[in-house]
Amino acid sequence: MHPCKNLYYLSSVACMLTECLNETELEVLAADLRTLGEMIDSVLVRKARCCPMPSSKAVSTAADDAC
Repeated sequence: MHPCKNLYYLSSVACMLTECLNETELEVLAADLRTLGEMIDSVLVRKARCCPMPSSKAVSTAADDAC
């Protein structure tokens, strides 16, 4: 998908949400979405740095579960 399409979709969703939610609800949603994004970033960095992706045939070990 072209990056500009993503921006268009996100802008459309943001506009729709402002019509459905009050300011307090929007602030909470925005904070929660930022938190979610940071958590996903953290998981991806940890996986990339400390745990190589196991092959589909590999058995999960305790070290893999710690990541």
